[in-house]
Amino acid sequence: MLSESSAAVVTATLPVVRAHADQITGRFYARMFTAHPELLNLFNRGNQATGRQQAALAASVVAYAGHLTGVDATGWTAILDRIAHKHASLGITAGQYPLVGRHLMAAIDEVLGAAVTPQVAAAWDEVYWLMACELVAREARLYTVSGLAGDGAVWSDWRVAGVTPEATDVVSFVLVPVDGGPVPNFVPGQYVSVAVDLDGGRGRQIRQYSLSGRPAADHWRITVKRVHGTGGAPDGLVSRFLHERVATGDILRLSPPFGEVSAVAGDGPLLLVSAGIGLTPAMSALEHLAATAPDRPVVLAHADRDAAAHAHRAELVALHAQLPRLQLRLWYEQSTAGDDTPPTVAQVSRGWIEPELIPLPPDAHVHLCGPLPFMNRVRGDLLRRGVPVERIGYEVFGPGMLPDGR
Repeated sequence: MLSESSAAVVTATLPVVRAHADQITGRFYARMFTAHPELLNLFNRGNQATGRQQAALAASVVAYAGHLTGVDATGWTAILDRIAHKHASLGITAGQYPLVGRHLMAAIDEVLGAAVTPQVAAAWDEVYWLMACELVAREARLYTVSGLAGDGAVWSDWRVAGVTPEATDVVSFVLVPVDGGPVPNFVPGQYVSVAVDLDGGRGRQIRQYSLSGRPAADHWRITVKRVHGTGGAPDGLVSRFLHERVATGDILRLSPPFGEVSAVAGDGPLLLVSAGIGLTPAMSALEHLAATAPDRPVVLAHADRDAAAHAHRAELVALHAQLPRLQLRLWYEQSTAGDDTPPTVAQVSRGWIEPELIPLPPDAHVHLCGPLPFMNRVRGDLLRRGVPVERIGYEVFGPGMLPDGR
């Protein structure tokens, strides 16, 4: 808990810190990367360029301060778990937290100037270290469960055993351990980090990709959409590398599976809602259920640009035959030739997904995956239809949370 004296200071200064949070985190990253350029390898440069990483850090620190002082009712446990899993997948170590804290506090001082008295600095330093200690403890547990030492050595070599085009700008990679050892199991909804060394001295970059195949198989599968930069954002460095440079027989560096949300939670009806490449955890869930619980009632509601962009579309037809209680509901924004899925397999609609038309089995557990605005819209409708918040899980590609943090 935050000390009484610090709680009073943080409560009084929280509005001004919140108002300048993006400036503070922007200055923080500039300071830290100048002093420690090697840390650029841990951060998504695309998210740095668009400001998404800075905004996510700012929101997290402010929300945690609000949580400690009782100002913010955000569900903080879920946020901590999400951050801890992401950090573990990157190999973040406990020894890096003092460095981060030092530059964060210096950034607060630079941005707020004379407003940062010794008492204010001490109070916000206490906020940071309470948050850091919670994360360190969670990450230590994750490393122990994964058989890792927590020293940053999370990487192992995997051979690309196959490359399969899935849709426009989407490719799957089948992966097996180079050492011939056992393939670690995972829960549908989890992801692995992939580290690649870019050409031209641009250093290493790391991205997370959902495991899109069946757990307990003799291989892993990830499905990668090539990211084209829009609105001033750069093209995806890692997705472009994987699409253009990686072939069968090549070696990739992968982390163990991480991710705090299961796509197959509960044992009753299940609703999977996805958009675009967000289908990948749903595919893992369906593959898992086909092998372990084929009679479980499942609805998959998926939105995509058109049939050509819809990854794993043919697999859904095959899975429908293995899952007699699977209901498929598809939305395509554009109509193209040959995109009519047989009506006995799926109901296809044109245009944007209509959340109120998504079939909702009674007492269903829900898993969402797609862009944040899409998930926020669908989740809001599900909450209005009476789905308890604790029954709705979701996966985010990149930094960010839904508004209430749960």
